[in-house]
Amino acid sequence: MNLYIVRHGQTRLNAEHRAQGRKGAPLNEIGIEQAKELNRKFREEGIKFDYVYSSPQERAIQTAKIASGIENTEDIIVDDRLDVYDLGTADGMLMKDIKITGTVPDMSIYDGVEEIEDYKKRIKSFLDEIIEKYKDKEGNILIVGHKDSTGMISAYFEGFKVETIYDDYLKLACENCGFKRFEV
Repeated sequence: MNLYIVRHGQTRLNAEHRAQGRKGAPLNEIGIEQAKELNRKFREEGIKFDYVYSSPQERAIQTAKIASGIENTEDIIVDDRLDVYDLGTADGMLMKDIKITGTVPDMSIYDGVEEIEDYKKRIKSFLDEIIEKYKDKEGNILIVGHKDSTGMISAYFEGFKVETIYDDYLKLACENCGFKRFEV
């Protein structure tokens, strides 16, 4: 089984260089075009998806639908474990104005910021389940998430062997509508 990990297309908040968490925006015109281009790439390479998973965020679901070519949004399996990292009260702020500790907003300043270990555990739980469920099957799975989730998923496939998960997992992330392929 092949897993294709995709980051959602661009949104207004990405273009404005704002932290985009659970209060995110839908795809903008550039993001829609990025998702269409990704769909063209997949079609040109003859890649069809047997299963499509997405974060519950609208921008991820939009990207999943466009990039996969699925007709009905109901055919996308939405999994809350793929939800974007919770930025708490830093959500929506300009990136340049946020005090960061490692890769996350400083928890001593911003309320409601998710613990990175909790985030790692939910991504790991999702991937462990997917791998167990599909390990003996052939085909392709599309998983659409966010910058943080594409980084954490990549770290998972590297055995979380980055120097410190707090500092390096975002270095493994995809750009808007970028993707990585992992073979299970």
